[in-house]
Amino acid sequence: MQHRASVLCAAVCLSLIGWPQAGLTAPVLLPDGRDILPLPPAAGSYAQQADVQAYESTRALKGNSRWQLAQNDADLKPQHVIDDFSCAAGFTLNPEKLPSLLSLLNTLAAPLEQRVTEEKDFWRRPRPFIGNDAAICTPEARTRLTTSFAYPSGHTTWGWLVASILASALPDRSTQIMQRGRIFGESRIVCGVHWKSDVQAGYVNGGAMFAALQDQPWFVAKMATVRAELGSLRTRSTPPNTKTCTMEHEAATNIF
Repeated sequence: MQHRASVLCAAVCLSLIGWPQAGLTAPVLLPDGRDILPLPPAAGSYAQQADVQAYESTRALKGNSRWQLAQNDADLKPQHVIDDFSCAAGFTLNPEKLPSLLSLLNTLAAPLEQRVTEEKDFWRRPRPFIGNDAAICTPEARTRLTTSFAYPSGHTTWGWLVASILASALPDRSTQIMQRGRIFGESRIVCGVHWKSDVQAGYVNGGAMFAALQDQPWFVAKMATVRAELGSLRTRSTPPNTKTCTMEHEAATNIF
């Protein structure tokens, strides 16, 4: 109990301190998933069995369009992720024409990564490909990923946070945008680098972060400019890539 209390105290302190960012007068405050998320599934549990089943069944997707989408979704650079939501938004999200949105994501990227790293190091859950030679969608990253942990999924946390920001700015497209956020997370299952429950935890993690940002003045001000930018771009928009949209539409029907 005393150990848990000290962990909780450390988590609360981290949450309150946050991360200072250049150009901001206040730190970025993010909640601590170590006290929000459930424990990762225990060995032999039904949840772990479901994780294994999802991992093994998705190895058969190697080389198909869903695998290609998972490879695309592995790129976390803010400018790339913005474009990933073009089909969901209904128009091309050109990051060069959305400087406030790009600035916001660049501001959030490092604090989010640091927070998720703390969470992963706390649970130290091995990734699903450890101990086997099954294919993953980013083989060039296999060595690097071997030295990091699985729970929760940082890609999913990031994708869900970005989806939440865009859905808030484009509420009439919120269903499509949040669906794309779900697909973004599921790409990590398809890729073979995260368990299903890692991804589910990532949705919760990203949602908690978005909720915590709502009353932080710097975020409120930035969101006002993001909404204005998106509204302006929409009036002179170009349609997104049809092939990509078809791929994403098909991905939405997958069951894991």
